[in-house]
Amino acid sequence: MLSIKSKKMALLLSVCLISSLVLPELTLAESVNSWGGDSGSIDAGKAATQRAAIAKRKERIKQEKEAEAKKAVEAQQGQPTGEKKEAPATQ
Repeated sequence: MLSIKSKKMALLLSVCLISSLVLPELTLAESVNSWGGDSGSIDAGKAATQRAAIAKRKERIKQEKEAEAKKAVEAQQGQPTGEKKEAPATQ
């Protein structure tokens, strides 16, 4: 049978071995993502792509609104201005 000292030594070695296997993985998990790159640069790249897409969308919406306003002005100018609305009769 193993003595108490050898059991403690085996336990200590097991704890050291397990911690040496686990701790490097924990420290690496914070700085490296699953693809092997730096997670900060990937997030920055995604953010830049999203900002560009949002800017394009805003520009397209602005152009559509300007086109609608231009059509409304042209339609209003095309109507004859001589037409008068009937005034309500006062009693």
